[in-house]
Parts: sequence; C-alpha cells; structure tokens
Amino acid sequence: MNTPVEAYIGLGANIGDAAAAVERAFDRLDQQAGIRVIARSSLYRTPAWGVTEQPDFINAVAEIATTLGPLPLLEALLAVEREAGRDRRAGERWGPRVLDLDVLLYGDAIIEEPGLRVPHPHLHERAFVLVPLAEVAPSKHVPGHGPVVALRERVASGDIQALR
Repeated sequence: MNTPVEAYIGLGANIGDAAAAVERAFDRLDQQAGIRVIARSSLYRTPAWGVTEQPDFINAVAEIATTLGPLPLLEALLAVEREAGRDRRAGERWGPRVLDLDVLLYGDAIIEEPGLRVPHPHLHERAFVLVPLAEVAPSKHVPGHGPVVALRERVASGDIQALR
C-alpha cells in the first residue's frame, strides 16, 4: 500500500508512570516504519472502565497516516506494547496495563478480522476514547455511529480530567 490511510489510535496506561508511558508511545508510534503521527490529543486522567477496582488511566488519541494495512498496523502496535513491557497473555480483560494501543478507526473501513474489529467495538460508548478523539477529529464520522462530536455529547465525561 502506497497511499497513506488516516487512522486513529487509542493510547492508555495505568501502571507505573502512565503519563510517561503514553508520551513514549506517541514517540514510538512515529518511529515505526509506515506510520507517521499527524496529531495527538492532550493526556486525560480517566476512571477505569469495566474492572473499576484499579488505578485511573491516562488516555490519549493519535491521528496517524499509515501505509500499513490494518493487520500489519495492529502488529506494529502490539510490538510497541511489548517494548513497553506489556504481556497480553497475562493480562485480564479491562485490567491494569503498562500500555494499551487500539486501532479505533482505519480510514472509513469496517473491519471484522480475528483480533481486529474497526471501528473499535466500544468506541461510540466510551468517554475515555471520545473525549481525546473529539479533540483531534471532532468532525470525523465513525462508520455505523455518526460524527465524533455527536457521540462525544452523548457520553458522561465529568470525571475526565485533561492533564496537558
């Protein structure tokens, strides 16, 4: 693939210095072959979702241009997670993590592959994703759900704090 695709990546962490882990992940993403970070949101402190008995998360979103296909992009994200010390085999679903990177949107594609669903299946209902996504791409359309700004208005976000 030669023509870059606009994609959005969710970043999150809540173990150790989570803010530093997310900042490093922005840099590592930009260093990956076939990925260029175009825009990045602020960092946000957000309460845990799913399993709530754990530390708050630091969340953010990166807009990227990528020449990687969806599955190679996912592999690049998993490599960045592993470099940060994440072992997905050992982690519980929605549990604490040193780094979590998710493909939120890949162009306007709807993707149903083993291990990869795009748009991210819960994107439209998670304030911790919609708040930073609305910062970088408020008019972006989420296939099957509508504009990010409209989705953002439908979720409670009073417990989310912008850090920088």
